[in-house]
Formats: sequence, C-alpha cells, structure tokens
Amino acid sequence: MVLIGMLDSPYVRRVAISMKLMGVAFEHRPVSVFRHFDEFRAINPVVKAPSLICDDGSVLMDSTLILDYVEATVSSERRLMPLNVAHRREALRLTGLALAACDKCVQIVYEKEQRPKEKLHEPWLKRVVGQANAAFGELELAAAKARPWLQGARFTAADAAVACAWRFGQFYDSAEVPAIKYPALVAYSKRAEALPEFLSTPLD
Repeated sequence: MVLIGMLDSPYVRRVAISMKLMGVAFEHRPVSVFRHFDEFRAINPVVKAPSLICDDGSVLMDSTLILDYVEATVSSERRLMPLNVAHRREALRLTGLALAACDKCVQIVYEKEQRPKEKLHEPWLKRVVGQANAAFGELELAAAKARPWLQGARFTAADAAVACAWRFGQFYDSAEVPAIKYPALVAYSKRAEALPEFLSTPLD
C-alpha cells in the first residue's frame, strides 16, 4: 500500500502513525496538494490528502475511511479501535472531537495563509478559533484523566487522532490555541510524541 500526502497534514500523519502502530507495511510518498497539484491529481482526481493506493490499485481517501479499511486487514489484537461497544463509542467520541479540532485548525491556517488579507473576515475567524478551542477544551478534560492514555493502558485510535490534532494545532495555530490553557494536553502530547511511531513520523 502507498500513502499519499504530506506529514504536516494531521490527517496524513494520523494514518501513517496508525498504520505503523498496527504493524502494516506501506510506502509513503510526500506529495503536496499545493506544490504538486498535478502529480496528486494523477493519483486521485479529487486531490484529497490522505489518499491510499491499495494493493489492488484502488484509491481510498479520507483518514477515517482509510483506517477503517486498514483495520479490516489486520487481526483483532492489532487493531487500534476498541472492540467493546462502550469503549468503541468513547473512542469515536474522542476521535470526533480531535477531527473537529483538526478541521478548525486547518481553517485557521487557510484564513491566515491562503486568503488575501483584505478579504479576511474577522467574525468568521473568531468563530472558527472558538470552535477549535471548544474541541480542545473537551479533549483537555479527557487528557486530564489519561492513565497514561485516553482509554487506559492501551494506546487506541482515539490517542492517535488526539495526539496528531494537538501537535498540528500547536505547530500552526499556537497563538489562537494557547498551550497554557491546556496543561493536560501538553503533558499527554509529550508522552505520545516520544513513542517510536511518532518520532519516525515527524510533522516538521
């Protein structure tokens, strides 16, 4: 399998780290949706990262859908998504918050770096920043209870999503998402980023 996309995307990084944690072999091609638009379009005409080229040549996109497929290819003990229904529901709740945080942080980046300054709409930016902090606020409550991970001793799909979301937010939007407000997430992120699978998959 071949993973397409840049690791400065929290979605691409989430997939890469998750596949490593599950022991799934893959090739990573750092193709940018901005700098390598035509190259990316030749792989996936929608030009959406991450994209995954499966062994049979099929192309999947969207980090959650890609990981759903990858989990189906491995044995149950290697999967990151919990099998227990209640635990799975909690993992999905946390993952949803992490992905919402990612979406809003990406929007903040686009507002700052892609939109011409004269067309910046401050009320919209303020709203998006508020939504990002609302998501991280909920995740801060969960991180404060982590022992050492969000759902106990085992690192799950929720951990991969939350850790990647926080790292991305701090790398690009630390002014809008001040770390001082989220001490538990800061400590949690340090533990996650120290794992071999994270160290070998740096955002920067």
